Amino acid sequence: MDALDEKLLEHFEGKAVRKDLLHRIKKGTNVPTFVLEFLLARFCASDDEDEIQEGLSAVLETLNDNYVRPDEANAAQSKVATKGKHKFIDKVHVRYVEKEKRHWASLENFNSQRIAIGEKFYKNNDRLLEGGIWAEVTLCHNEIEEDDYAFYIEDLRPIQLSRFDYEAYCENRGHYSRDEWLDIVMRSVGLEPTKLTKRVKFHFLARLASLVEANYNFIELGPRGTGKSYFYSEFSPYSTLISGGQTSSASLFYNNARRKVGLVGYWDTIAFDEVGNMRVKDPDTIQIMKDFMANGRFSRGAEVIADASMAFIGNLDLGVKQVVNSTEYDLFQPLPKEFDLAIMDRFCMYMPGWEMPKNSSEFLTGNYGFITDYLAEAFHYQLKHTNRYEEVSKRLKLGQCVEGRDEKGINKTVAAYLKMLHPHGDCSDEDFEEYVVYAIEGRRRVKEQMNKRKPDDEFINIGLSFFNAEGTEIVVDCPESVGADATTNPMKPGISNATPDDGESHKPIRTPENNEAKPPVAETQHTAEAISEPALAVLKEQHFTITYDSVGYSYESIILPYLNEAKSLVIEDPYIRANHQIQNFIRFCEAVLKQPTIKKIQLITNYDEKTDVKEMAEKLQDVKQSLLEFDVELDIKVNENLHDREIRIDNGWAVKIGRGLDFYQRPDSWFGVGVTDLSLRKCLETKVDIYETDK
Repeated sequence: MDALDEKLLEHFEGKAVRKDLLHRIKKGTNVPTFVLEFLLARFCASDDEDEIQEGLSAVLETLNDNYVRPDEANAAQSKVATKGKHKFIDKVHVRYVEKEKRHWASLENFNSQRIAIGEKFYKNNDRLLEGGIWAEVTLCHNEIEEDDYAFYIEDLRPIQLSRFDYEAYCENRGHYSRDEWLDIVMRSVGLEPTKLTKRVKFHFLARLASLVEANYNFIELGPRGTGKSYFYSEFSPYSTLISGGQTSSASLFYNNARRKVGLVGYWDTIAFDEVGNMRVKDPDTIQIMKDFMANGRFSRGAEVIADASMAFIGNLDLGVKQVVNSTEYDLFQPLPKEFDLAIMDRFCMYMPGWEMPKNSSEFLTGNYGFITDYLAEAFHYQLKHTNRYEEVSKRLKLGQCVEGRDEKGINKTVAAYLKMLHPHGDCSDEDFEEYVVYAIEGRRRVKEQMNKRKPDDEFINIGLSFFNAEGTEIVVDCPESVGADATTNPMKPGISNATPDDGESHKPIRTPENNEAKPPVAETQHTAEAISEPALAVLKEQHFTITYDSVGYSYESIILPYLNEAKSLVIEDPYIRANHQIQNFIRFCEAVLKQPTIKKIQLITNYDEKTDVKEMAEKLQDVKQSLLEFDVELDIKVNENLHDREIRIDNGWAVKIGRGLDFYQRPDSWFGVGVTDLSLRKCLETKVDIYETDK
């Protein structure tokens, strides 16, 4: 132990753990850090080496007995059935099944989707229903044969502190200098501060800022292997990591069909990993995201206010010098095309991920740090119950180039650093100015890239500055772009390229370690690429015949062009009865979902005396349930006199298919071409009429 270890154990007894113990048991398991440290705190909260070794053995034994690996699910189920009950450490999810009107739990590695759970558990822990939580779970075997489940939850304890004393946390912080506390935070996340520069320590803190400041919008782009996603998946039970893929307004913000708030209502931080791969299904998602990122509220059938912050992390494949000296690229290049300038302008901070060290054991600490869950609870408390923004606003005077969103982003970043490093309140002018410089740099990086993209002068005031304690105005630069005219002074048609307020009186705070920046590439006129949507094809009435054995017809090719701006449609088809007909209806719904404005589908159908009505109803209810996940309501009606087949769209178009949706031949084998791609499936003969009606 060094002096800082002894000091930490003196003032935070029982709240610290030796971090090398975590490294010794972390490998070979995908259990989050805060879960492992929960066990270490229980068994290894000591500085006696013999007690620590005994505690480590107890932790490993607990993991072997209570943590289920995915390939051991069958053995775990057998253990519960044999013993009657058993305690597990696992991530628990709860879902509501509408057609059964009840909740079912599932454990991530237990491989059972129908575990009975009492109402008190999910009412006391909302996040069970949104993303799940890690917990100690006592599972019991159900001996009653008449019941339709084999296991039920007898007890559930979230793996989090049961009580947190914020006043004691702040009081004990007063025993440390700012730099000592900064080093303790670094050790708490597993890093050895003596191996890091102060600037890199500030970068690591920037990753934590969204966990401590409400509605904080953060972006980090950089090379692979620097641990970007760790802080959001491992550090705090109050953050969730969404890996790259499709996202929707229903899952993120509000599901109108369920009348239920999405992820923003349950998590302190929502992090989007591999943001370059993010796909937005519904155009409304981007607009709602803009509203939420701006002020923490949005309206989508209901007015919603939430504290969740958003962090966007991804990979930057081009070299930084190549980008800043290029007239064609900018540092937002990896973002999906849906992220326009309005989204970018809402980022408080762009952290330079290219300055972060690659993951390596040499940076791991073997000293004491806070139990991860303890520090996470402190940050969670500060996000919910403390406000340092007004304090920053009164103390900080910014220069004339700082505009509305610049000021908000800078103030939020400084407030986050005050919360993390000065929870007790005291902060010297010297420390405060360090945070201001870092915050302005992070916001300037955002503004430089927007200015590079915008062909006019909307974002031309990139010379962000502040007045220090002596009243001197100081302009802050981004190290990577100093001397790179392609970024700091991009060519714009019809606009003078003189840099505003570029006089001798302003001295930059920070310059690159190597002042000899690469010479810029030969200048060419730089304009933002003109992006225009392709003109919509002129829709017209169509009447055609699909011949027997023909291919090339899918629901998408027939109906999708006519769904533009539609919100609902009605399908009248009496033959949605047999399995293959219901499968056809599902394929049709999947095609309709590709038009994101659709919010309601009404199916009017019929059945005959041969139909198993109960089975048919159950399958259609499954379809209805799955559509709700995409915020689309399915209304099913039965009309015994129905004979015609027609699709009516609320934008004024109607489609008549002689055979209804069932115009495909049944495949000879379900393992051939055309089984999954209907455009390759052979058709039956039918006529198709597409025509306009009165809306």
